[in-house]
Amino acid sequence: MFEGLPVIHDPWFWAVAVPMVLMTGLAKSGFASGLGSMATPMLALAVPVPQAAAIMLPLLLVMDAAGLRQLWKLRDRALVRLLVPWGLLGIVGGALLFGSLPGPVLSGLVGVLTLAFVAQRVLFAPGANSPPVPQSVGRALASVSGFTSFVIHAGGPPIQAYVLPLRLQPLVAAASMAVYFASINAAKVVPYAVLGLIDLRNMLTAALLVPFAVLGVWLGVRLLHRVNTTWFYRLAYTGMCITGVKLVWDGLRGTRLLF
Repeated sequence: MFEGLPVIHDPWFWAVAVPMVLMTGLAKSGFASGLGSMATPMLALAVPVPQAAAIMLPLLLVMDAAGLRQLWKLRDRALVRLLVPWGLLGIVGGALLFGSLPGPVLSGLVGVLTLAFVAQRVLFAPGANSPPVPQSVGRALASVSGFTSFVIHAGGPPIQAYVLPLRLQPLVAAASMAVYFASINAAKVVPYAVLGLIDLRNMLTAALLVPFAVLGVWLGVRLLHRVNTTWFYRLAYTGMCITGVKLVWDGLRGTRLLF
């Protein structure tokens, strides 16, 4: 398959990449959003983490464009203005510290925080009269999101920890996150190029996966219009839980604390 092209030829890579890209597209649409951070850790089963991140970046940009086309007008402008600058600050931190913190350690930390958040929401669910989450928490989590997004494209769990408790309408939440991550992902392009992660092999491999990225977003937006608010949040928290377990597993295995 793809003989003569400077792309990845390992069948195991494609067996992992196609379903992960489809799933990320679904998450990018806002449907099953908690699962969006799994793609890079899963691709790292077949290629090194930096290469997995490089391949995913153009796909994320394509998904962002597809999602924005359908969701732009529904965004919460105030929420976007609050989160984007701090997410970009996290991108700067990720670029400066890239490579200094081992990928497995970062995966494990993000996973533990994700599971802790889900546990807190399940065990101590706020009532209707609970005070709103402070904006200072949103700024802090956006910065963490930008950092983890730059390193392993796992910016979803930190930012969802702030956005999900706001209990926005599903389409508004999805649109706001689409604008946020479009800004964050666009900001990664130049630093990735400077770090040497953008090369012909990675970009051609990503190009072959573009149809699956677009299909995933298209399916997700269709499903998003059909799911009610209760099930939207159930799916989001379930996705975050699955992602948290996967990231913790990667952290334990990569730091040789497992096996």
